[in-house]
Amino acid sequence: MSDTTLVKMSQVEALWERLVNAALRRDRTGEAGGGGGGCPGEGRDIDDILRAADELQANDPVIARILCEHAYSLEQKLDPNSESVSVLQFRTGLMSVIKQRDEKREVETINRSQDINRLQGFYQRYREKNNVDTLKEEEKQLCESGAFTDELEQKTVERKRVFANLKVLEHVLEQVSKEIFEELKHANDSDAAMSHEDTVAYNIVPFDAPVTANATTAFCEVQAAVTALKYFPGLPKLPAEFPLPATRNADMLDFLHYIFGFQRDSVSNQREHIILLLSNEQSRLNIPGETEHKLDDAAVSNVFLKSLDNYIKWCDYLCIQPSWRKCSLEAISGEKKLLYLSLYFLIWGEAANIRFLPECLCYIFHHMVREMDEILRQQVARPAESCRPVDSCGSEDDVSFLDHVISPLYEVVSAEAFNNGNGRVPHSAWRNYDDFNEYFWSLQSFELGWPWRTSSSFFQKPRPRAKFELKPGREKHRGKTSFVEHRTFLHLYHSFHRLWIFLAMTFQALAIVAFNEKSLASRKTLREILSLGPTYVVMKFSKSVLDVFMMYGAYSTTRRLAVYRMFLRLIWFGLASVFISFLYVRALQEDSKPNSDSVVFTLYVIVIAIYGGVQFFFGVLMRIPACHNIANKCDGWTVVRFFKWMWRQERHYVGRGMYEKTSDFIKYLLFWLVVLSAKFSFAYFLQIEPLVSPTRMIVKHGNYNALTVASLWAPVASIYLLDIHIFYTLVSAFLGFFLGVRDRLGKIRSLEEIHKQFKKFPGAFMRALHVPITNRSWDPSHEVVDKKNRVEAAHFAPFWNQIIKCLREEDYITDFEMDLLLMPKNYGSRLVQWPLFLLSSKILLATEIAAESKSQEEIVKRIEKDVYMKYAVEEVYYSLERVLITTLEAEGKIWVDRIFRDIRTSITMRTIHLDFTLKKLSLVITRVTALLGVLKENETPENAAAVTKALQDLYDVMRLDILAVDIRGHYDTWNLLTRASNEGRLFTKLNWPKDPEMKALVKRLYSLLTIKDSTAPHVPRNLEARRRLQFFTNSLFMDVPQPKPVHQMLSFSVFTPYCSEVVLYSMAELTKRNEDGISILFYLQKIYPDEWKNFLARIGKDENALEGDLHNERDILELRFWASYRGQTLARTVRGMMYYRKALMLQSYLERKAGKVTDEESTLYVNDPTDAEGFELSPEARAQADLKFTYVVTCQMYGRQKEDQKPEAADIALLMQRNEALRISYIDVVDTLKEGKSHKEYYSKLVKADIDGKDKEIYSIRLPGDPKLGQGKAENLNHAIVFTRGNAVQTIDMNQDNYFEEALKMRNILEEFDRDHGIRPPTILGVREHVFTGSVSSLASFMSSQETSFVTLGQRVLAKPLKIRMHYGHSDVFDRVFHITRGGISKASRVINASEDIFAGFNSILRQGNITHHEYIQVGKGRDVGLNQIALFEGKVAGGNGEQVLSRDVYRLGQLLDFFRMMSFYFTTVGFYFCTMLTVLTLYIFLYGKAYLAFSRVGATIRERAILVNNTALSAALSAQFLFQIGVFTAVPMILGFILEQGFLQAIVSFTAMQFQLCTVFFTFSIGTRAHYFGRTLLHGGASVCQQYKTTGRGFVVKHIKFSENYRLYSRSHFVKGMEVILLLVVYLACGNDEAGSVSYILLTVSSCFLAFSWLFAPYLFNLSGFERQKVVEDFKEWTKWLFHRGGGIGVEGAESWEAWWEDELSHIGTLSGRLVETILSLRFFIFQYGVVYKLNVHGSDTSFAVYGWSWAAFAVILVIFKVFAFIQKISVSFRLVRRFIQGLALLVSLAGIIVAVVLTELSVTDIFACVLAFLPTGWGVLSIACAWKPTIKRIGMWESVRSLARLYDAGMGMLIFLPVALFSLFPFVSTFRHV
Repeated sequence: MSDTTLVKMSQVEALWERLVNAALRRDRTGEAGGGGGGCPGEGRDIDDILRAADELQANDPVIARILCEHAYSLEQKLDPNSESVSVLQFRTGLMSVIKQRDEKREVETINRSQDINRLQGFYQRYREKNNVDTLKEEEKQLCESGAFTDELEQKTVERKRVFANLKVLEHVLEQVSKEIFEELKHANDSDAAMSHEDTVAYNIVPFDAPVTANATTAFCEVQAAVTALKYFPGLPKLPAEFPLPATRNADMLDFLHYIFGFQRDSVSNQREHIILLLSNEQSRLNIPGETEHKLDDAAVSNVFLKSLDNYIKWCDYLCIQPSWRKCSLEAISGEKKLLYLSLYFLIWGEAANIRFLPECLCYIFHHMVREMDEILRQQVARPAESCRPVDSCGSEDDVSFLDHVISPLYEVVSAEAFNNGNGRVPHSAWRNYDDFNEYFWSLQSFELGWPWRTSSSFFQKPRPRAKFELKPGREKHRGKTSFVEHRTFLHLYHSFHRLWIFLAMTFQALAIVAFNEKSLASRKTLREILSLGPTYVVMKFSKSVLDVFMMYGAYSTTRRLAVYRMFLRLIWFGLASVFISFLYVRALQEDSKPNSDSVVFTLYVIVIAIYGGVQFFFGVLMRIPACHNIANKCDGWTVVRFFKWMWRQERHYVGRGMYEKTSDFIKYLLFWLVVLSAKFSFAYFLQIEPLVSPTRMIVKHGNYNALTVASLWAPVASIYLLDIHIFYTLVSAFLGFFLGVRDRLGKIRSLEEIHKQFKKFPGAFMRALHVPITNRSWDPSHEVVDKKNRVEAAHFAPFWNQIIKCLREEDYITDFEMDLLLMPKNYGSRLVQWPLFLLSSKILLATEIAAESKSQEEIVKRIEKDVYMKYAVEEVYYSLERVLITTLEAEGKIWVDRIFRDIRTSITMRTIHLDFTLKKLSLVITRVTALLGVLKENETPENAAAVTKALQDLYDVMRLDILAVDIRGHYDTWNLLTRASNEGRLFTKLNWPKDPEMKALVKRLYSLLTIKDSTAPHVPRNLEARRRLQFFTNSLFMDVPQPKPVHQMLSFSVFTPYCSEVVLYSMAELTKRNEDGISILFYLQKIYPDEWKNFLARIGKDENALEGDLHNERDILELRFWASYRGQTLARTVRGMMYYRKALMLQSYLERKAGKVTDEESTLYVNDPTDAEGFELSPEARAQADLKFTYVVTCQMYGRQKEDQKPEAADIALLMQRNEALRISYIDVVDTLKEGKSHKEYYSKLVKADIDGKDKEIYSIRLPGDPKLGQGKAENLNHAIVFTRGNAVQTIDMNQDNYFEEALKMRNILEEFDRDHGIRPPTILGVREHVFTGSVSSLASFMSSQETSFVTLGQRVLAKPLKIRMHYGHSDVFDRVFHITRGGISKASRVINASEDIFAGFNSILRQGNITHHEYIQVGKGRDVGLNQIALFEGKVAGGNGEQVLSRDVYRLGQLLDFFRMMSFYFTTVGFYFCTMLTVLTLYIFLYGKAYLAFSRVGATIRERAILVNNTALSAALSAQFLFQIGVFTAVPMILGFILEQGFLQAIVSFTAMQFQLCTVFFTFSIGTRAHYFGRTLLHGGASVCQQYKTTGRGFVVKHIKFSENYRLYSRSHFVKGMEVILLLVVYLACGNDEAGSVSYILLTVSSCFLAFSWLFAPYLFNLSGFERQKVVEDFKEWTKWLFHRGGGIGVEGAESWEAWWEDELSHIGTLSGRLVETILSLRFFIFQYGVVYKLNVHGSDTSFAVYGWSWAAFAVILVIFKVFAFIQKISVSFRLVRRFIQGLALLVSLAGIIVAVVLTELSVTDIFACVLAFLPTGWGVLSIACAWKPTIKRIGMWESVRSLARLYDAGMGMLIFLPVALFSLFPFVSTFRHV
């Protein structure tokens, strides 16, 4: 063969490999079924054929050629007319490979006529060669074992490959030949049946598999549910051509599939969903076994009512009859209920984005039921009219629910969503999900008809908006529904007007009382108090005005009655305002007249009293639930409806019945009475009353009363509005502390407590986490208390041991520590055997006690003082006896028996101290220890000799040193023993302990005698292991619901959204070093040194080994997992969540063995029902766990990641291989041809890993289009929620973790759904979270402490007694059926639902849900660990809260909650952020007020007069403001949280350590972050804020952050504001401070200085190597390069150029209102110039306005000079000398002018600095206004100058911040002060 031929052949092989691999990588879509569309199934066949051809090439090249040619023919059939480039390339390439393969066969010619015979012969030979029958038996054994381990997986790879190749050969034979031998066909059928369960994809229960070893199908409740869904006689017969699997008969879902055209995979998905819901409900009824095969009516009714509850309420709200109107619910048969239930879930399962419109689904269901009933009435199965085209002429081919019912809705929703400019368009300009859904809250929705009347205005699509067009178009636009989200701060008043009215009226009342303190009982004071009436009606009138204004944009679609109501209320309160105000004014006028009867005043009082009395009476009455029910029943009365309609908010479908029990109302009423009492006392005595006298003095003597009084009172008013939040925080902190104490939190805080309380753990565990033991026939002695304790210990031991083993697997403890912590089985033992760490050194101490004591009574008394010493002595006694008796034979056994008989006799006779020489007992311990040390080793001749010697030594010690008893009573025995000893045969016959149990006993006994007290008390040493054990054991003593057995518990799912975060760290990521030479792995080794050593020990490496020493592929993979489990990765989350399955398997396994379920498995292990060995391999336990637990990770990008061969895809596949119960859902995008054009189809897919480790597609459901219309996370959750199962769903983010010991409690928390938590059952169960990143850095520890003190403690109070907890975290457990039938577990409208999670809580409360909080279970959570990450996260949350202010959910909650729950809601959601922003505004108000007083010199005058009249009230008021500013009260919750969780002393230590770590700086810095983003979102929108937060904030901070990066991130949010505060303080110091006020200046400004310092320098204090000299130099170079980089525009990132960054910083100002607000806010900077110029010496005493005008002239000159310098920078390089000459000349002229002015005028050097102080803020104000009006400035050609000025300001501000950093970097000791 020539070289050319060889080269050609190698090229062919390479091409063949490439094509086959390309084919294997393609992700083709299977048949969607039922009109759902999808790609043909031949695509998969081609992949399989090419794979088989590649594998069979070596065996027979001819067979490979035949398979390739057949694959080519199939590819031609897919789409013969396709012009797709990829398809043509594949065909051409495949044909080329076939031809080149033929050319390789130089001698033999191709004879295709023999292809069939060759295939048949090869098939038979292949079967014989691979011994298929043996493979079948192996598979059967594997199926019966139910195992899925790595070892079993390796054994099945070859079997799977053989069966796959056989299937391909069979397929090709069937296609190319019509004559197959009968015996061959029989063999084919046998092979197919054998592997059918593997080829038919299934999720949990394999319904379509003909023969299955899966144990899920064997459960009675599952069989009953399957039977219940069967085809019942009332259903019309399906056509014969309707495709059905041969493995099952038709059921009612097949009927619905046929008539409505649901997709096949969607039907299969919902079939399993419904069956599992029904089977779980059946199991909870605990019906006796003989009737379980029939589904109980109660189970059907319960699921039916729960699932259709929202539909029933919807019908009741609209006053229409449900679709089963002809009969009551009780009269509906079980089959009909199941049919309705199935239809609803099929609609929901295929609704895609329309699932966010729950009432729209009710509308669809309502009409489809009617259609179905009509078909049932006619008894003819036919496609429904609504699910096929109008012109279909009865064809069944186009029947599709998706295309004809969902798609029209989706198209209009998507058109509106894509028209929102990526969130930049005002919310009022487009319809969101809520607008569409609320349209179905009125009967007007029935105008849409059925099938859809798409000509309706509801389906009107907006004109597509041009790119960058933000203004709403002028074309006809369908208006909003019920509510319009206008962007304005007025929403805070609109939503919570009752709070603001209350605060305003109480402030007014307190001020009146303060000013009339000496005449409270006078008529004058009463008149002034009654002025509250006009205040109230005027504020109510303003609310009515806002109602009218806020509804602009929704009038065209709002119900007429609602519009009439708004205007009637406007007129009513307008007239009431005029009338009440008129009455009050006339009453004042009449009352001022002498001898007046004041009839008008009396009338006014009567009107006010009647109105107030009626309001109070009905307010109290409505707090009684019975009265609420009566009022709801009276809605039919016209009068009642009118008054409700007029005086209350417009009645909507949501928000009805939001009341609580009277007892609950009284509890949170008392809470708020305490808060309000403290708040008003503080306001009156420390704020309002002290300012009365200064105010009177100013008014009496001042000439500038208004501004002066405003300067004094404005900070007080601001503090008055926000201090209620501080008092709420304080009271809730104390209440939360006492509630935690009551709930026994912190009962076990240390290892010492674990040691002391361990003996109580088994009993507590049995009461809290174990099902009640009703059958103890295997231990009849349970009546004895000691034996009861042994029973409890025996049941506790397997769970405790599994917890310890998990800690070892997670590398938190060493092998030695694991041995100390493990607990013996205790089954069948004579006493409780405790873990070794409790018994360490107890024997040695007991030996000393025995030697020191003088009597047996003294010995017993001293030993029994330590209960564990008593247990240790007893265990050593009985264990040693057992070991010696078992080990010795003949005379040796006689000796042992004699010794122990004598000991027992002495104990009975109480003569142990006389019969034995106890002072030498230590010699016995030494000899026994030596004996056991040899016995625990393997048997060898040397060891046998050593044992004999040790026994002889023990014999000698006992005989010569210990025994003091008279041996003459047993002379024959001792004579026998002496003779045997003398002859050397006393211990020659040994029975070496080989039994595992006996070996374990010897090892434990040896440990008991050797473990010293210095080791065991500190086990475990790892702090995380300690914390977990402390929390778990503490929770055993808390109020925990009694769990149900596993088969009776509620089923649940865990749901995790994933986008593109880290799944599993690669070795490249772990070992990549940054600029400082630090890698992630090195960092982890340093912060987790003990865990690193434990990991090395676990994989069998030396503890000093490095990562480079790991060459084994398995070890490298383990290393990757070890590192990933310490980060915030998906791998960590998956591991944690899969503990649920492991816990359920263990619990189910032990319950079955204990006799809770009688079956063959339980009888196998009846000897030890607490033995958990092998529980993970039990098929029944695994099946039971699968029925109760499902884990779905929705990785929306997984399909694209696979196509792009991203490492994340491989890592996700690896996770699926390691976790068989893990399911991955993702969006698959398929390019198809539609009407000759390229078209994208979207599929929601669910996959799992098969035994070969490849993805196995379970379901593929076509979507109406791109599912990402709104918030990505919510849409990601929505598309995959159809794959979840069970009654509950726990939402877990991908940065969370779980622990095995906490997974054991899942049964308990699920039982909370059935506990009494108020009027309504719980719909969301709050779960405590532990921040596991607290040890990573100081900032991370701050976040962890904040979580404990503020979040956990606060949620405890919110749940009870305030009854207003929302959904704040991803660890909460949802009532799944409740939420999926009401819109899902989050909201997804673009931007308005930026914080999508919290809206689940809003929606739940509005829909009569109930949210609780439980702290006996915890879930781990990761937080951001770097300052920049934290700032971005807090900015996102603050921006999300800004959007919440605009939302209809917050408005309705603010309006419909009772007053006290409304306040609780406000101050824990949007009110918290508003108060944070108000804190910053208060500082500005205070400082600007002081600046005014300084400029006007009023401050000094006031102080002088106060001193002259000896008035200390002003100082008291100022001191109160100082007390508030320093914020000492805010530290109280943190301290209380620490005390509760850690104890008092440790709390003080922790809090003090945090202060040294500058936690106060961090929290102050965070205030600025929250205030900035919250305010900016309300003013300009939250789109830009939300887009800044990427999914990159979950890693480790192991690098230095550049100065420029910090500057870009914090310049506008912190640095500018910090500079402004400093400027105000300087102005106040320079202009307003005097000798008399120096102390007050320090007191009043210290907190302001601290705040400015924190805002300016926190990013550098918390920066790694922030003060290292070399880093500072590099930072300066990089910053100047970035600052002066010329160029910006499209494609240039802000990190590359200052200009690009600056343009991006201005992008949020895009509306006229935003420009006006920015302009108004910028006017404050002109105050400095106005105040300073009148302080200059140059103008003397001239106070005319001309002085201010001349200052502007000077400012203009400065701008001209700057313009000259800026302009000449652009002069060509050729004129460099000219440019420098002009610059120098301008500089000299400027300096000369200044010198001349100083010499010839009164201008001083101080005046020059004062001018700089004045003109700097003026320039910034001009710059800010110019930036706000950017388009206008650009049009007049001034933008370049503005940009130059902005660059100058940024350069100056950056230098002012950089200089202190550079200065400190010069001192080496400062560089060590850093936070990592």
